[in-house]
Amino acid sequence: MPIQRTACLVLRADPAMGAAKAAETGSGSASGDSSGSDRGSGDPPARATKGKLTLRFSGATDNIRAALRQARRHLATLPVPEDRLATIELVLAEALNNVAEHAYAGTRPGPVTLNARHDGDRLCIVLRDMGRPLPGLVPPIGAPPDVNRPVDDLPEGGFGWFLIRDLTDHVDYVRHGSENRLTLEFATP
Repeated sequence: MPIQRTACLVLRADPAMGAAKAAETGSGSASGDSSGSDRGSGDPPARATKGKLTLRFSGATDNIRAALRQARRHLATLPVPEDRLATIELVLAEALNNVAEHAYAGTRPGPVTLNARHDGDRLCIVLRDMGRPLPGLVPPIGAPPDVNRPVDDLPEGGFGWFLIRDLTDHVDYVRHGSENRLTLEFATP
């Protein structure tokens, strides 16, 4: 069954940005506090409207960690079960780490934008960056780990796309000009 695209949260990273910035998306009154009083040290400022969040930050590893903390704080205000929030956070961490480790590998970390929108039963997150495109312009299939091997023989990484695909309801990637756009959709019962 196709997923209706009714809402999305977008996080964007800008290579020229050293610190993360957030901006309101869509319409509605602001319910978030951009003053940073609820942020941890080093977290990007966030502006949120009811069910919407936008974060803009550099694709550097430290900025990604801070953006994840801020996104988690916002998502925790939504009527979404804790176990589903943990799943969404894991997928976001995998996707954003891919931006840092692959899209901006060997270059100065560029901008990243994260937009998220919750419409009651769906959460849509759109990640945008200006890094290298995915090989073949298609997200890897991702294979589950072969657990029938000794633990010492298991590879250290390589399971991120498996997790992303397995834990989301819909994944879409497009390269638009010089921008990568990864859309992640989750049912939020």
